[in-house]
Amino acid sequence: MRVCVPRESAPGENRVALTPEAAGKLQSSGFDVVVERGAGVLAGFPDERYAEGGAQLADHAQLTDAAEAVVRVATPTAEEVAALRPGVVLVGFLEPLTDAEGIARLQARGVVAFAMESIPRITRAQSMDALSSQATIAGYKGVILAADRSPKLFPMLMTAAGTVAPARTLVIGAGVAGLQAIATARRLGAVVSAFDVRPAAAEQVSSLGATFLDLGVRGEESEGGYARELTPEQQARQQQALEERLPDFDVVITTAAVPGRPAPRLIPGHAVESMKPGSVIVDLASESGGNCELTEPGREITHMGVTIVGLTNVASLMPADASRLYARNVTALLEHLAPGGVLDLDFEDEITAGACVARPPDGPTATGTGEEDA
Repeated sequence: MRVCVPRESAPGENRVALTPEAAGKLQSSGFDVVVERGAGVLAGFPDERYAEGGAQLADHAQLTDAAEAVVRVATPTAEEVAALRPGVVLVGFLEPLTDAEGIARLQARGVVAFAMESIPRITRAQSMDALSSQATIAGYKGVILAADRSPKLFPMLMTAAGTVAPARTLVIGAGVAGLQAIATARRLGAVVSAFDVRPAAAEQVSSLGATFLDLGVRGEESEGGYARELTPEQQARQQQALEERLPDFDVVITTAAVPGRPAPRLIPGHAVESMKPGSVIVDLASESGGNCELTEPGREITHMGVTIVGLTNVASLMPADASRLYARNVTALLEHLAPGGVLDLDFEDEITAGACVARPPDGPTATGTGEEDA
């Protein structure tokens, strides 16, 4: 199976779908890997590394000639879709719940598309779970961003000049990104509290040495491990409780998200105004609108002395390790779809059917949303 790796075209995307290590692994497993020149440069992987691992290098114009599969990070542009051959397998973050036009374009082109965010969250597919691998990177980087912008030291220091109190940090949302943020903030020496509407999160928060902040709001957990959206009454109670507690914290990191929907608004503007000057909010849900009312996606602002970091695609700020983890996810999926390098799509398989978001209309039915048919 000929697998092609294009250079990412999305603004600010520094990752690459396959690292030299992953490309070499696929080569030894029966795949033929072709990498566009310069595809891995922004992630720290020069062309020479790919060539040493046995991958072929090609210019953009010749990249997809005779390609059986194209693997990438971000969703392709309309022009890039038009350049794909009908029947080719496409793997990447394809935004199936929010980009209906893009998915329809792939369908019309006859592409067999697999969205990494639609991988079923089952034990058998853990090695393919790119959402979790990239959320881990984002959770870590979110704390580093906060520490860099905070005027306070994270750890407690006892010096001849006196004692410096540790930064008090609140993490909202105890999913993969939130738990990594908790662990990272703890390693930096901060006093960490965390909140999540899912009852099971309290034990996970405590296991990392943080204090679970009980706001008196409890919600349900979906089959994929996400928190279900709260009712308007629950949201109002949660916001009120948060407003009362926010002034206690120097750093707030928000990670709450609902797949396919705008991020829940947890921190209203007037609650930000109650925080101490110098406080920092890092909104890791900014790509879907943000958990803070004042978040401006893609930007960093200051409002009444409070810094609000709304940077998007945070995982791409650490492209080397983000690419390494993502490449392992992609490799695991390719080996599942094409054992020994021979394409064998079994749409009776839960992983194959769940991750497929577009395919020729005359083929077997696939759900395209990561959930099984009713």
